[in-house]
Amino acid sequence: METYVCKVCGHVAFGEAPERCPVCGAPKTAFALDANAIKKPADPQKLNDLEKKHVPVIKITKQYDSSGTGYIDVDIKVGDIMHVMEAKHYIMYIDVYLDYKFIARCHFTPEKVNPIVDLDLKMTGGKVLALENCNIHGRWIAEEEI
Repeated sequence: METYVCKVCGHVAFGEAPERCPVCGAPKTAFALDANAIKKPADPQKLNDLEKKHVPVIKITKQYDSSGTGYIDVDIKVGDIMHVMEAKHYIMYIDVYLDYKFIARCHFTPEKVNPIVDLDLKMTGGKVLALENCNIHGRWIAEEEI
């Protein structure tokens, strides 16, 4: 699937560029096709240490509230090995997508935050994608079916 990157904020759109960036509002003309926008591990079953620090880990739990209405609890952390968070090297943000459509961005500051996101989604199915952006090693992605 083609990936388009917003030259203003770094948002990645899948399939085609949107009319306006959902993160910063930039016009479609601010997007550029970039086949190398996202890094992927050579072998997802045998991650090296760099990959273990960057590939997002997604945990999905189906839950129900007191009315019996279902929702999906999605926990996302960056890597099996916790990524450093210091001024010179840190996770800038995690973007979350549902079936390749953007739904949320969580920004991080370097020194006081661990790169973890918890969302409750009103969904019954689909694919959750988490895309993290390291200021040094770029964007890494993971996907999980609900």
